[in-house]
This record gives sequence, C-alpha cells and structure tokens, in this order.
Amino acid sequence: MPATRSGSEPTAILEIEQLGQSIWMDNLARDLIESGELATLIETKGLLGVTSNPAIFEKAIVGNKVYDSAIEAGIKSGKSLMEIYESLIFEDIQKACDIFRG
Repeated sequence: MPATRSGSEPTAILEIEQLGQSIWMDNLARDLIESGELATLIETKGLLGVTSNPAIFEKAIVGNKVYDSAIEAGIKSGKSLMEIYESLIFEDIQKACDIFRG
C-alpha cells in the first residue's frame, strides 16, 4: 500500500521513508515557519528535517521583510550584529524544532 500521512495522497517522500531514507529540506526561513508551510510539509508530505547554515540564513533574510522588526528591535536594544544574527537564527531553529516535535 502506498505511504500516506493525515489522509493525504501517497507521496514519493513517504515512499522513500519506507525504504529507510529520510528527506530533509535544505532551507529554513521565518516565513516558512510563520506561514504554516513547514508544518504542512511535515504533516502532509512527510518532511523529516531541515538544515540551516550561514548561507541559507543569509538568503532567508536578504530581501525578506519578515525579519525587519526583529532586527530593528535588536539594534534599538544595543545588541551587536552577531548578537542579532544569533538571536534570529536561534529563534527560527527553535521554532522549527518545536514544529517537528508536534
């Protein structure tokens, strides 16, 4: 029987999972988290993980206004650029982990 999740149609990702492999997405961004898209991919497509690194995070914040208010708040509170960067990425990673835990 084809693999399904939450009453969804069979997906290639779930079929790969049945073969002992797991699919991870090489992308993490706050809008993916806040929009519910990450949760949807986990729930309906069988996504089992995401990765992040400085290049991925740079891509996420460049030209994406979803980070602007957090960056402005960090600047106003006197945080260094590294402190702002770390707070943004740690928050996104923690939220993603929470979503994966369900």
